[in-house]
Amino acid sequence: MKNVPLILSIVAVVIALAGGIWTIVQVPGSGKAAQSAVSDSTSVTMATSGIVYVNLDRIVQEYDMASDLGAVVETKVKNIQDEVNRRGKQLENELVDFQNKINKGLITRSVAEVQGQDLQQKQAQFNEYANQKNNEVIEEQTVMMNQIADAIQTFMAKYNQEKKYTMILTNQSGVPVITADPSLDITDDVIARLNEEYIKEKNKNNK
Repeated sequence: MKNVPLILSIVAVVIALAGGIWTIVQVPGSGKAAQSAVSDSTSVTMATSGIVYVNLDRIVQEYDMASDLGAVVETKVKNIQDEVNRRGKQLENELVDFQNKINKGLITRSVAEVQGQDLQQKQAQFNEYANQKNNEVIEEQTVMMNQIADAIQTFMAKYNQEKKYTMILTNQSGVPVITADPSLDITDDVIARLNEEYIKEKNKNNK
């Protein structure tokens, strides 16, 4: 899946920019504790206040659901691109053949005008087709992104009902967490639990 990492990197950006889907998950009634943690920048205070973070890039890259959906979308996109390329090549060959006939004087002017108009119409139809397929590709990728984002959001809400952290920050490419105590990074646990839940659901649906 050579293109999957690229697709998933786009997913990560979308999740991060989707209106703060789960950038902060706060336990009801914990506002004072959160304020106290923010005012004190030490790792110890953050840890005791229940402030942790996850690496969003790693979650998207190592989430089995994202890999599976990425593979499916990649196959669909490749099939669409192959068909667009095939039709484009066919039209290109017709245009080259038409130009050769004109250059060699193999067709009359009246015939050339008719065939030229026909090729122009085919060109317009191809452009419309290519735009339509491009929109289909964008739609496929958008749906995949939304499915992954929704799955992670739903999991994190349930995850924090158990963990009861005051705040969970999503870190992506060093933003907003530039540096922190490694003990505050719960990414490994989140990925393990995400994949465990996904595999169970997948196996249940395959029965």
